[in-house]
Amino acid sequence: MIPSTVERVPLHTAEHVNEQIREQIEKNLAHYAGAAEDTIDRRLAELNREWDIERTLEANAAVVAGVGAGLALMIDRRFALIPLVVGGFLLQHAIQGWCPPMPVFRRLGVRTSAEIDAEYYALKALRGDFEGVTASGQQDAATVKQVAENVRR
Repeated sequence: MIPSTVERVPLHTAEHVNEQIREQIEKNLAHYAGAAEDTIDRRLAELNREWDIERTLEANAAVVAGVGAGLALMIDRRFALIPLVVGGFLLQHAIQGWCPPMPVFRRLGVRTSAEIDAEYYALKALRGDFEGVTASGQQDAATVKQVAENVRR
């Protein structure tokens, strides 16, 4: 069975690596828990620029495939196998959520978009962006407008 988009990378990552990533998120949140709003704003901006595992794998594949194609054109056509193999790895990743470079990037701390979003929205909650939003979903129009503006930041 093909795992969901959100589950596929963590399912194919060693559990101790997933745990390290979760612990780092918790440490980051603890660090920013009492921080000033502008400090949290800077961290949110950093998170907006952070590359997730998908973007990292795509960039890596593009570079390796490009080098392989260049070598095939300039040196020996057998190097054309490199882009073919890279394409196969990308397809495997799209379907299964795993490809050979993924464990390396995960050990280096490259996170999924869901992991980045978890920290992002927890920081927004710490900043108070969601005050006035109740569990039942009832809130006044001013609160809805404020939350909408904060989400656009």
